[in-house]
Amino acid sequence: MSSPLPLPISRRPFRMVEALDAIGAWLQALLWIAPLAFALWASLHPAGTALAFGSGTPLTLENYRTAWASAPWATYFLNTLMLVTFTLAGQLIFCTLAGYAFARFSFPGREALFVLVLLQLFILPEVLIVENYTMISRLALFDTIAGMGLPYVASAFGIFLLRQAFKSVPLELEEAARIEGCSWLGILWRVYVPAARPVYLAYALVSVATHWNNFLWPLIVTNSAATRPLTVGLSLFGAPESGVDISMISAATLMVVSPLMIAFLIFQRQFIQAFLRAGIR
Repeated sequence: MSSPLPLPISRRPFRMVEALDAIGAWLQALLWIAPLAFALWASLHPAGTALAFGSGTPLTLENYRTAWASAPWATYFLNTLMLVTFTLAGQLIFCTLAGYAFARFSFPGREALFVLVLLQLFILPEVLIVENYTMISRLALFDTIAGMGLPYVASAFGIFLLRQAFKSVPLELEEAARIEGCSWLGILWRVYVPAARPVYLAYALVSVATHWNNFLWPLIVTNSAATRPLTVGLSLFGAPESGVDISMISAATLMVVSPLMIAFLIFQRQFIQAFLRAGIR
């Protein structure tokens, strides 16, 4: 049997680059999943044995039962769900109208106003905490779901994303809808919104993940367990004053992040396709 022909010299560097890319991807994946793997290990072991990596340590679900009974997690979950729903609904409405206006309407100062909107992307949310706190207090929305979500309703990122999506829609579709007698809002609802559906999905995933994990502003604007989201509840649950139990804190952490992880695993294909089609990198 004849020996296989050696690879051409010109293809060897490409094979080496592919191998290095694969190794780098695996290393990044291991680094990303290592904290979750440790949290899962610790949550399934009794207190004091979280760092015992031997095979003889018993497995238990008692940490999850104890953690669930130690804090009003059901209220925290409900508050977080209402927060992300309120914020996303407001963002979709306002960002759609603003993106539509910037994409298809001509009015004096449009470009200058759009630049001002884009400048919001360069301002950290923490810089506006004092002003947001003052405004929420004046509106009597302190310690409410609306008070937590209202500062994020007008999203510069969402306006920019939808403006770019609407500008890519062919004008022939708008003209055809106008001939059929559609109003401006009818054209928006029947032409532009369906055409930008992948962008809406991508933005919704980003918005839900961002506000599900938001911590600083909800910590400042909430003052009772009736309105606290999961992130604030978890920080109080794991406070040193109440004692540090790595196993129980790991169980509570996994309870908090599990909805997003499950949603990502279920909608993984739609998630990736939405980002690729929306042009987000």
